[in-house]
Amino acid sequence: MIAFAALLDRLILTPSRNEKLRVLTDYFRTTPDPDRGWALASISGALELPSVKPAAVRELMATRVDPQLFAMSYDYVGDLAETISLLWPAKSGANAAPTLGTVVDALSGTSRPQALQSVERWLDALPPPGRWALIKLVTGGLRIGVSARLAKQAAADLRPVDVSEIDELWHGLTPPYAELFAWLADGAERPTSAAAAPFRPVMLAQPLFEKSERLDGAAPRSAEIDPGAFAAEWKWDGVRVQAVAQGGVRRLFTRTGDDIGHAFPDILESLCFEGAIDGELLVRSPAGAVAPFNELQRRMNRKTPSARDRTDRPAFIRAYDLLVDNADDLRSEPFRMRRRRLETLVASLRSDRLDLSPLLPFGSMEALDALRRSPPIPEIEGVMLKRWDSCYVAGRPRGPWFKWKRDPYSVDAVLMYAQRGHGRRATFYSDFTFGVWRSGDAGEELTPVGKAYFGFTDEELSRLDRYVRDNTTERFGPVRAVTAGRDRGLVLEIAFEGLQRSPRHKSGVAMRFPRIQRIRWDKPPSEADRIETLEQLLTIDPTSASPETDPA
Repeated sequence: MIAFAALLDRLILTPSRNEKLRVLTDYFRTTPDPDRGWALASISGALELPSVKPAAVRELMATRVDPQLFAMSYDYVGDLAETISLLWPAKSGANAAPTLGTVVDALSGTSRPQALQSVERWLDALPPPGRWALIKLVTGGLRIGVSARLAKQAAADLRPVDVSEIDELWHGLTPPYAELFAWLADGAERPTSAAAAPFRPVMLAQPLFEKSERLDGAAPRSAEIDPGAFAAEWKWDGVRVQAVAQGGVRRLFTRTGDDIGHAFPDILESLCFEGAIDGELLVRSPAGAVAPFNELQRRMNRKTPSARDRTDRPAFIRAYDLLVDNADDLRSEPFRMRRRRLETLVASLRSDRLDLSPLLPFGSMEALDALRRSPPIPEIEGVMLKRWDSCYVAGRPRGPWFKWKRDPYSVDAVLMYAQRGHGRRATFYSDFTFGVWRSGDAGEELTPVGKAYFGFTDEELSRLDRYVRDNTTERFGPVRAVTAGRDRGLVLEIAFEGLQRSPRHKSGVAMRFPRIQRIRWDKPPSEADRIETLEQLLTIDPTSASPETDPA
């Protein structure tokens, strides 16, 4: 656990992606089995342990430290694992510090009371960094700013091989991945995938414009896109999926390779073909159109859908591409040929759970821009551009595919609450709740409409953190309320992709992908937007005006 804790500490404090890769690769190269395999499983989210509840760890802490002292310390630190790791009293005569493999082996298949006893014994034996790593691991709170993709890339760099080779093997492997590391680090033969209906690494599109270009109102790149060389189609607001049916096995994967078939048995039942289809998972509205994303999200959040979910929120796939057709792997073929075979397959299935993404004829970038700005329904995020001659290449190659999203919605809101982040942001207030004005019983008041934790630079984060500390009015555990009135407060320009009605929220609305676009240090809070502005956005006809509000 000590070596694993040192790895986590370095990853949290390292902002550079390349440096994170180097740190991980060095750990995988120098750490013996099974610890390096368990580390890969834990970082990639593949480690399944019977978790110890945070409340149980807090109760355990109460037997060692005065509860009032712990409460005051937790309020100041803001992170449970960090507080316990620093306050836990050392105990003389404790056993030797456990390895990561020892912890995993001991917790696998044990009861929760026995697990808690083991955790207490290990806390006695470990130094503070090891305690922190242990608590994060056993409570399921291991968030260190490293994606599963990055961890796999670090493992691939051992040999080196392309990370897509690991992606194709991944679902046939089990932790602690002894065969995988024998191949990557020790020169053994490449493992044979044992997975039925395996996942194929997806191909992703490049943004047609970078963020700075979008904010500056860049014009269409007519010279770069030849309408005769590219196909265009709508970019739908759903979840990118890969539907695979081979040898009697049916699976539904997200673009990162997570199997979500358990949440969509109605989709699995409809996969009456042999092959692999790339597409967008969507939900139909009662009228038969595409439902808002939050209807899909309700199903995504349930392990087993109810009969009512399947009836009220019927899921379907809008097919984009065909990767495998019967025994033919089509990924090296041009998109034009894959599209033709996809059309034939979808037509033969005649299923209401699978339809075809329509192509959009366009003669110029200006014509495509007009389509992008005026989609027929709000559930369309923009347009996709794909070269007719492009092969299906894993990753995000530059040139074959582009995405051109519609302009984001934007409102000015007032910062109301802040909370510390996780990982390397654990000491900063980096999660911000913001609100807009509305008329209440006592006059003008702010109502929360969203929460954002990205969109700002490290320098801006430091300024925001300092602002929160200097303007705190109340504390609610780890959350701080800040000054937010008509005359004093901080205005944030919030960009978001969509808006839906939500009875679960006090404001009655829910934002899709909110992020801080600008910090308006210059703008008085009295000039922030009102709830009526958001309510008007709910009813905007996408074929009319631009959805952006005036940011001035």
